[in-house]
Amino acid sequence: MTRKIRLGAFLPGGGQHIDAWRHPDSPADGATSFDFHVRLAQGAERGLFDAYFLADGLAVAFGGGVEGGNAKVAGFEPVTLFSALAPFTKHLGVIATASTTYEEPYNTARKFASLDLISGGRAGWNVVTTATEAAAQNFNLDAQHPHAWRYRRAGEHVDVVKKLWDSFEDDAFLRDKDTGRFFDPDKVHDTGHRSDHFRVKGPLNVPRSAQGHLVIVQAGQSEDGRGLGAATAEVIFTAHQRLDTAQDFYRDIKARARGLGRDPAHILMMPGVSPFVGRTESEAREKYDRLTGLILEEDGIALIRGLTGGTLDLTGADLDGPLPPLEETEGMKSRQALIRQIADDNAFTIRQLYQRIASARGHFTVSAALDRSPTPCRSGSRTRAPTVSTSCRRGCRRG
Repeated sequence: MTRKIRLGAFLPGGGQHIDAWRHPDSPADGATSFDFHVRLAQGAERGLFDAYFLADGLAVAFGGGVEGGNAKVAGFEPVTLFSALAPFTKHLGVIATASTTYEEPYNTARKFASLDLISGGRAGWNVVTTATEAAAQNFNLDAQHPHAWRYRRAGEHVDVVKKLWDSFEDDAFLRDKDTGRFFDPDKVHDTGHRSDHFRVKGPLNVPRSAQGHLVIVQAGQSEDGRGLGAATAEVIFTAHQRLDTAQDFYRDIKARARGLGRDPAHILMMPGVSPFVGRTESEAREKYDRLTGLILEEDGIALIRGLTGGTLDLTGADLDGPLPPLEETEGMKSRQALIRQIADDNAFTIRQLYQRIASARGHFTVSAALDRSPTPCRSGSRTRAPTVSTSCRRGCRRG
């Protein structure tokens, strides 16, 4: 069997870099410009990318706490956006993010089944548990639920959504004008789910889509996140700075999947890479340095605070000093550990750290000449780019 590298485009309209919107060639309103997103989607399709992916949050993140920085303070809800973008592409998969913590399975199943029907079977669901106190406070809570609780709910949530997607058999709808029989009631099934987190009778009021079960994507790397990914995901979006940790993660997920009775080959890894490409390496470096020079100190500090779990107060800290110790978080545990690793492995100051992670939030950043192999976009690096193969089905279709 011929193995292929599959490519997913993570293209928030405001840019990945926290201050990309300040670049002269970038539209300042890109995050909320539908025309710009159409251009991004069509460009990805022309470039033969397999899927267009968008993250999402459920609270405002002022000052650089997410990809795109302040440009992403306000933006589109991704399922709505991809429903509008789908007619402008023919083959590109669309992977939208939705929260298992703050959505009910019925709502999630309904909107993603609709997206899959609209796109002709090209949709995927990025399953997230949503970490941040700010999000919790938008959903009748004073503080976010514990990390382990969120992942237990997530596993059950995915299970219920899949049951709802099976509400109708493939040939349940007869639509016979002569007999007047629109559907076969024997081929419509209640969900009948009752357990710790959910009680869902069903059936879903959206017909079965082209895929039936959409492609499930997941990005957790903590112990709980790995368990959820091994049990439910078909694609895992992952962040690593070292080849050895990438390989260990790959082997661990495959082993967990095998232990759960799944075929490990049915889980595909997509490590994130942020490339800066030029005709020469110096041109690529110049592009990187130009964006780095646009970073405002307050945006860099906000980015570090967001990626380390929201517990780190750098008010008055010496930005040319080391990163202080980090408190345990109920937020993104794996990303907090990765940011700590990047700081320690490279003896970075706070300023050097936010400059390093500003373009990809912990994913690997490379500068590349068109006629040379990529090299790490930092000096004195002891690491190599992960070589775990990236993969996603063409158009994210099943089969």
